[in-house]
Amino acid sequence: MKILSFDIEDWFHLLDVEQTSDIGKWGNFESRIHQGVHRILDLLDECDQKATFFILGWVAEVYPTLVQEISKRGHDLGSHSYAHKLVYEMSKKDFKEDLARSKHVLEDTISKSVVSYRAPGFSIVRDSLWAYEILYELGFRVDSSIFPASRAHGGISSFPFAEPVIGETLSGNIKLFPLNSIRLLGNDFVFSGGGYFRLLPKALLEHWFNKENYIMTYFHPRDFDPEQPVVPGLSINRKFKSYVGLKSSLNKLSAILKSNDFITLKQACNRVDWSNVSTVKIK
Repeated sequence: MKILSFDIEDWFHLLDVEQTSDIGKWGNFESRIHQGVHRILDLLDECDQKATFFILGWVAEVYPTLVQEISKRGHDLGSHSYAHKLVYEMSKKDFKEDLARSKHVLEDTISKSVVSYRAPGFSIVRDSLWAYEILYELGFRVDSSIFPASRAHGGISSFPFAEPVIGETLSGNIKLFPLNSIRLLGNDFVFSGGGYFRLLPKALLEHWFNKENYIMTYFHPRDFDPEQPVVPGLSINRKFKSYVGLKSSLNKLSAILKSNDFITLKQACNRVDWSNVSTVKIK
């Protein structure tokens, strides 16, 4: 089971960057969302692949026709929050308001229900598992926010599964699709998106994508945009993580799409035998 997913946000939507954290100033940045999304959509059409797009509510509100086009091309849509804030930095009240707003905007835009979610930065961590009660309350039944390794903005390195599981909340069950991880040199890391995907050589990525039985990808339009501006004020380390490998990443993705069969998160939900998977109590 190899699941293809994209987090739809603009090039300046980097987390923990003071210059771009104020949503009221996002309109001051040149948008590259149209060319970024169309680059992805055209490649998917070329490779005859469908994907799940986790979309910021803000993007759907500002660029509704773009989001409608994603849906009309036959792709699955989920929420990536409204304002791209880290879950563990929000109160329960603020998280609920942000989540409800994103769901409302997305559903109004595409005239379809939205029941899947991915947290910005995979920021549902041990101290913010309360988010699942709110997700269930607002009608979300599928989640891909668990990052079973260490990372800058989240991650639950002790999470026991890197495969689909049922998350049991006090209110009801949510189908969880964690990121896949691989054990290397005594550490778990995720290669199926972001910086590692851009950094690692194509041959190694192709080997792992072909070898692993469960893959959950997480790409962004900016991962394939070598012409994007550099967000001001980044540290050398952060700049490297955010901009390494941009020139070769689209070629890598194209090769992997042409040698693997991917499915959407919605299709994955229908293929899993949920009576036969593990259950994790979330509290």
